[in-house]
Amino acid sequence: MKKKYVVIGLGDLGSRIAMALGSTNAEVLAIDVDADAVEDVKEHVSTAVKADSTDEKALLSLGIDKTVDAAIISIGPDKFENTVLTAVLLLQNNVKKVVARASSKLQEKILKTLGVHQVLIPEHQIALQIVNLVTSSDVIDMVGLGDDYKIVHLRTPAAFIGKSLQELDLRIRYNVNLITIKRDETVVIGDQKETKEVIYGVPTASTILEARDILIVFGRDKDIRKIID
Repeated sequence: MKKKYVVIGLGDLGSRIAMALGSTNAEVLAIDVDADAVEDVKEHVSTAVKADSTDEKALLSLGIDKTVDAAIISIGPDKFENTVLTAVLLLQNNVKKVVARASSKLQEKILKTLGVHQVLIPEHQIALQIVNLVTSSDVIDMVGLGDDYKIVHLRTPAAFIGKSLQELDLRIRYNVNLITIKRDETVVIGDQKETKEVIYGVPTASTILEARDILIVFGRDKDIRKIID
């Protein structure tokens, strides 16, 4: 059975979320009070409608109830009251997971007090991501997952080159998990040799790290920094 998601608020953030979810073959309902915003995403989601998410009857008429796997409230930060009212209605309608956007720690506290399952502060997360990218030349990319957990793409530290994962013992020594490795491989296409980046797969204890490897690791920021600092 397809997952069912609802995205409420189709500004820059909400429209991107709606389109990204739509590309996963899930059933996605996108909602906004602005007809133009609805029009912009309708080709990328299952259903896009103009509606007021603070109207309980409107939500129920759209089938937003316990059958919805997750609802994302991405209403603009200048309309926090609408975010609160929408969150309350979604929770009352027994939506399985309610995720809401906030623009401050106070707003985050209010939403969590209401019972919202997860609160995101995009500006804070972007700021942290930029800081991580510019303060370490080894960090190539990162994704914040909440509670200070991150997935980070980083260049192989010089001290790791030529060593096996068993020798490094990342989980025990650094409290970090290696998800996989991106590695350059030479392939022959016709008469030409080309180098392309490939996913190594599932690393084993005997995997030897190479100088040009990109490590994709998961862990808390403070633990990952033990590797790159």
